[in-house]
Amino acid sequence: MARNLTQQLIEQHLVSGRMQAGEAVNLKIDQTLCQDATGTMVMLEFEALGLAKVKTELSAQYVDHNMIQADFKNADDHLFLQSAARKWGLWFSRPGNGISHAVHMACFGIPGKTLLGSDSHTCAAGSMGMLAMGAGGLQVALAMAGMPFSLTMPEIIGVEVTGTLPPWVSAKDVILEMLRRYDVKGGVNKIFEYYGPGLASLTAMDRHVIANMGQEMGATASVFPADEQVKNFLRQQGREQDYVEMKAEQGAGYDQRDSLDLSKLEPLIACPSSPGKVVTVRSVAGKPIYQSYIGSSANPGLRDFVVPAKMVDGRRIPEQVSLDINPSSRQLLEEISRNGDLNRLLQAGARLHQTGCNGCIGMGQAPASGRISLRTVPRNFPGRSGTPEDQVYLCSPETATASALSGTITDPRDMDMEYPEFHEPETLQDMRPLMQPPRDFSKEVPVEIELIKGPNIQPLPEFEALAETITGPILLKAGNNVSTDEILPAGAEILPLRSNIPAISHYTFSRIDETFYQRATQHAGDSFVIGGENYGQGSSREHAAIAPRYLGVRAVIAVSMARIHRRNLINFGIVPLLFAKPEDLVRLNQGDVLAVNDFPAQLKQGNQIVVQLAGGEILKVTHNMSEEEVSTVIAGGLINQVRKEHLIN
Repeated sequence: MARNLTQQLIEQHLVSGRMQAGEAVNLKIDQTLCQDATGTMVMLEFEALGLAKVKTELSAQYVDHNMIQADFKNADDHLFLQSAARKWGLWFSRPGNGISHAVHMACFGIPGKTLLGSDSHTCAAGSMGMLAMGAGGLQVALAMAGMPFSLTMPEIIGVEVTGTLPPWVSAKDVILEMLRRYDVKGGVNKIFEYYGPGLASLTAMDRHVIANMGQEMGATASVFPADEQVKNFLRQQGREQDYVEMKAEQGAGYDQRDSLDLSKLEPLIACPSSPGKVVTVRSVAGKPIYQSYIGSSANPGLRDFVVPAKMVDGRRIPEQVSLDINPSSRQLLEEISRNGDLNRLLQAGARLHQTGCNGCIGMGQAPASGRISLRTVPRNFPGRSGTPEDQVYLCSPETATASALSGTITDPRDMDMEYPEFHEPETLQDMRPLMQPPRDFSKEVPVEIELIKGPNIQPLPEFEALAETITGPILLKAGNNVSTDEILPAGAEILPLRSNIPAISHYTFSRIDETFYQRATQHAGDSFVIGGENYGQGSSREHAAIAPRYLGVRAVIAVSMARIHRRNLINFGIVPLLFAKPEDLVRLNQGDVLAVNDFPAQLKQGNQIVVQLAGGEILKVTHNMSEEEVSTVIAGGLINQVRKEHLIN
């Protein structure tokens, strides 16, 4: 039977399981990626495993999120990560090199490989024929240790791409169209595989934009073929020897099919405060803006800066608008400096920021209160920008630039100029010489390398196994589409505490209920959290599981859960449960006391769990965990299970 590309990639890395949608599979991981907001915890977890070195083909640690050095915390953690990379054999990318996803694609991406990253947008590397997925840090640490990655075999959605993009429409509009169709939960447990003649006009970096924001649909991954466009990209990076053609076999089938005619697309925009609230730019045009922000892992390509530079050439940004330019990599910054495009942006009044994630993760660049910010970033969850009650819209660089020039949301097709031409340069500067390469264990005289740990780095808390009976109150009742930004926020104040669980736990659920930490510590016992659909969407940050667990949360009951967060809950001993009947959510209220008797036995016996309510009522809930996941959660988390079963020698 002819195989699609996703099936080929999974089959080539299949350690155990069947490639049947819904079944558990274990995959060999070739490469791993960590960034500094999650990497500190990954390195502490890897240290706890007691291994001498990483066992992947390649692992890389980037510093791109926590760039503001307002005090010692971020600077200390950068030194810790550098020492950890040196100790265990990872590439280390220093601050200023750029956003992990763009830099990894340029330096290390190889068609046909698997990549697991402790950042949900790791899926961007699917743009070049890789199977790239985000995961919680603990699973990345285990992959670094040579263990396979366990996941539920997704459905594969084949998207046939035809046509070519019209003027003033770009790759960001393509993924916004997909979000308009699927919303933020339509891709859960699905992989989107793009194929068809329309791909010939989409560069590797165009595909990066689409694959990156596949995560906003909840997708496990997005997969593009490795074709002539990918070969051109690798040639540009001086790595043509890494090219391997990867494509679906003739006549391959898919679990579902969709089609996308590029020629019929128009400029789109996602309204506050969800990437799924997509409308046409024309429908919201005329609203005054405060900020236009260009750059991020969702718009990291050279064209995403050159086209805006040509749009503003000889013009001025109105004084009431901040045009923020966030170069995605040192390579890109060098190129726009060399070719004059940076000067065009600066002369128009743009503000230049350092290469990194910056305002996308709430690390600076917060918009003014009550003002609209247009951003080319992947997410606009409530408060993520750093401004409470923010008004962040997601759009293309063309829309952001046209709007910056006019001072109001503007359809770029209304510009009084021809659409600027852009052609990729044949070569770009290699970034690897400015990285710390991994040590060569085969040649190096063994030497003990000390981990540099500043005072903010605290040991990972120890969590006990699941008790026979769990009794406690519902400490929080949440709604639909609760994001990990709302469970454990990011931002310049909070992210520097990422390696200090007792300190960062103070902010748990603070975006939803500022009293949560106080109530949890006053209770000082087991508790529950309940929620609606798509609980835990967004970032892969495992702190959104560790901090609630540290505060006593032992189970979350929701209508449905996002893939990565669900697994993070399991990894740290929080039981992910689902309402058997979604309407049962209304039966429960914050403060109600729940009890689960014989909890481990019930989990082992099947997927039905009986929960006792106050007054003697019974609530039936379910779980969709595999036997392995049940064992993990009963053990109190993955670290406990690994230690107990001696899976790593």
